[in-house]
Amino acid sequence: MSETSRPLAIVTGASSGIGFELAKLALDQGYDLIIAADEPEIHDVTFALEADGAVVSAVQADLATTEGVDRLYDVARELGRPVEILIANAGRGLGHAFLDQDFEEARRVVDTNIVGTIYLVQKVGRDMREANRGKILLTGSIAGFMPGSFQAVYNGTKAFVNSFAFALRNELKDTDVTVTCLMPGATETRFFERAGMLDTKVGQQEKDDPADVAKTGWDAMLRGDGDIVSGLKNKIQSAIANVTPAGLLAEQHRKMAEPASADEK
Repeated sequence: MSETSRPLAIVTGASSGIGFELAKLALDQGYDLIIAADEPEIHDVTFALEADGAVVSAVQADLATTEGVDRLYDVARELGRPVEILIANAGRGLGHAFLDQDFEEARRVVDTNIVGTIYLVQKVGRDMREANRGKILLTGSIAGFMPGSFQAVYNGTKAFVNSFAFALRNELKDTDVTVTCLMPGATETRFFERAGMLDTKVGQQEKDDPADVAKTGWDAMLRGDGDIVSGLKNKIQSAIANVTPAGLLAEQHRKMAEPASADEK
């Protein structure tokens, strides 16, 4: 099999966690890869992913910016091949009380999770619509179902992603382009460390395996499902969230995400 006969997939946020596991699944299923993240470690991941006959291109780019997304998209265009799968997984979290957060850090969460994500989806999605084929997988979260006390901006961005995915799917219903939203719960990744949430109940509890979460999302995408919540516990939690008053959800989230230092004030 020549390298140009393999379909092409883009996976963002692929340097670790769910994104890395999704990239492995794409590779195992015969895809060439463009993997992207804003960290230099993305180049190390290339060596971990490369397999016989596969091409893995790593792009270090700030996906919170349109310039970074343009750089990623240009790499795909330079290959001269259509993107068959887009996995928009890049995301950023931020814990602690909103009024105590540095605004630039909070804005970066918004720019990464929302602005950069929808910009990339629009650019690649237009190509897919023109070709009338392709699959888009967005990583939302069950956090999008509840007001995120001490994680307010992050939960808000995931509520946006969850909603956006359903809307885009409906807009494309008369095409052969599918949109799937993966909604994980707390997963064993570097997320909580990066978000400054290791001193919270959710940061210290047992979490889901990123490989299991990725497989759940990958299979749902291949089936063309609209959405999938990974894990029975998370399915139950999201179902309850849909019928629970927002004020009560916010209080429940506070118990999970309030840092230990806040109790001492």
